[in-house]
Amino acid sequence: MPLRVVQWATGTVGSIALRSLIERPEFEVVGVYVYDDDKAGRDAGEIIGLPPTGVTATTSIEEIIALGADCVCHMPLPSFCFGEDPHRDTKDICRLLAAGTNVITTTGFVRPRERWIRDRIQAACAEGGTSLYGTGVNPGFVADVLPLALSGMAQRVDHIYLRETSDFSGHPSRRMVVDLMGFTRTPEEYVARAGRYRAYQRIIFGESMQLVAEALGTEIDDIEDDDEYAVTDEAYEVAAGAIPAGTVHASRWTISGLLRGMPVVTVELVHKADAARCPQWSAPGFALRVEGVPTINVAIDEFSHGLVGAAAHAVNAIPAVCAAPPGLRSCLDLPLIAGRRSAGFR
Repeated sequence: MPLRVVQWATGTVGSIALRSLIERPEFEVVGVYVYDDDKAGRDAGEIIGLPPTGVTATTSIEEIIALGADCVCHMPLPSFCFGEDPHRDTKDICRLLAAGTNVITTTGFVRPRERWIRDRIQAACAEGGTSLYGTGVNPGFVADVLPLALSGMAQRVDHIYLRETSDFSGHPSRRMVVDLMGFTRTPEEYVARAGRYRAYQRIIFGESMQLVAEALGTEIDDIEDDDEYAVTDEAYEVAAGAIPAGTVHASRWTISGLLRGMPVVTVELVHKADAARCPQWSAPGFALRVEGVPTINVAIDEFSHGLVGAAAHAVNAIPAVCAAPPGLRSCLDLPLIAGRRSAGFR
C-alpha cells in the first residue's frame, strides 16, 4: 500500500518534490499546502505542469491535518528569514506532529540546539506518535551524512572542513537570490540587512555541526562566523532577474563550530549569482576534508542540480521516517536512503 503524503509548499524545491511524489508509485499524494492564494483551489498536477491528479491545493492547515496523512514533506522558505513570525515553521511542524502526521522538513531541524525547540518537538512527537526529520543537501547530507561516513576510515579525526560553492544563475526564485542571499543590493544595503540571514546560517549549520561532533564523541560549545562579498562592475541577467552594476553578486561565509576555542567543524559557503562572471573564490562544487589519521580529501566537481538533490533526499527518506520510533530523528537514527532505480538501470 502506498504511503499517503502531503507536499507542503510548491516553490522551486517543493515543486520538484511534488513531481517526484506524483510520479512514484510507492507514494500517494493526498494533499498540497500552499502559501499563495492564487494557487489555492488548483489541482496539484496543474501547479507543476502535470495532468490533473484530483488533489486540490489549500492554504488551510486544518484541512491538511484532517487528511490523516502518513507524512508531510515540509519545504517552504524558512520562516526565520521570511514573514513576521520567525517561529512559524516550528509551530506548524509541531501541530502536524501532535496530530499524528510524520514530518520531513528542509528548513533546518537537523539537531535543534535551543532547548525549548527540542522540548516542544519531542512533546509533539510523543503526543502524536510521530517523527520529525530535518534534511536537505547542505546541511542534511554533504555536511553530516558524508563526513560521518568518511570518518569510518579514520583512526583519529581532528577537524572536518567542508566547502560548497553554488552557482545561482539558473535559480528562478527572486526571493531566494535577492531577499535571502542579498544579491542586487548595494554594499551598504547588504551589510545592513545581512543580520537575519547570518543568524539563520548560525542556526542551521550549528545544528549540523553539533550532530557531527556528537557522532564523533565530542561537542561544540561556541560558533563563530565571518562573511565577505563581491560587487559586480557590470550589469547582467540571471534566471531570477537583473543584477545591476555596483551591487553585490557573490558572498563567502565561513562558519566554525568551536570546542574550547578551537574549530572542530568548519563550513565555507560561497554563493555566486553567476559563477562565470565571478571567478574569485572557488569553482562550483563541494570539497570535503576529514583531517586526522589519515587525512581524507573528497571533491565533488559537478552537482548538476542541487535543488533536485535536496528534494530527493527528503522524498527518499519518507519510508524510513514513517517506520521510525516517535521522536526527533537524525541521520544517526535512520538507514542511509538509496535513490530510486531508473527504468534503464540493471
